[in-house]
Amino acid sequence: MTGWVEEATGFERLDSGARSRLERLSPISLPRGTALFHPGEAAKGFVIVLTGRIDVFLTGPSGRDILLYAVEPGGSCVQTTLGLLGGEDYSGEAVTATDVRAVLIPKDEFLSLMEGSPAFRAFVFSAFAVRMQGMLHLLERVAFQRVESRLAAALLDRAEGEVVRATHQELATAIGSAREVVSRRLDALARSGLVATERGAVRIRDRNGLSRLAAVQD
Repeated sequence: MTGWVEEATGFERLDSGARSRLERLSPISLPRGTALFHPGEAAKGFVIVLTGRIDVFLTGPSGRDILLYAVEPGGSCVQTTLGLLGGEDYSGEAVTATDVRAVLIPKDEFLSLMEGSPAFRAFVFSAFAVRMQGMLHLLERVAFQRVESRLAAALLDRAEGEVVRATHQELATAIGSAREVVSRRLDALARSGLVATERGAVRIRDRNGLSRLAAVQD
């Protein structure tokens, strides 16, 4: 019978020894909205996401959240990697954005695999590098891109067909802004004919226009 390692994205070159050790671990199912860690907690293990998405947030002194990144199949959590390798406590919070099927590699097993399996180590560092690049892009967008452009990009990224099912607060968290600001910008986009706002959703009316707006830099 095929084990979960065969499902895992990025483990195609894993050596047989590491594969055998990982197959002893059993996948777990986590319902949407499950909190996986909070600020100040220590990392207990490395999560391999098989299906679904985990969102990692950072909360500022004002209480405003920003979405740092999402962990999906083949990805990794920067904060967890830093915690396991460097001993740093979490500064952010992770919550399952969808139902998630995942495997938790305990800290001791993770460190042993990092030391003894070049293929596993390559997976971890490759995923870490991709995630760090994504965070640099996030920093660049927040620092240099207008709110309207970030909002347009977020709408296009989250759209299912022509509908984005998200509250104003969820969109604000995704782009690192305040709910009131997002509400005003959505009203402006609606007046421009780019979107139509609905309760708990935004309908895209002009995808090309949103794409042009998303590409605008300050």
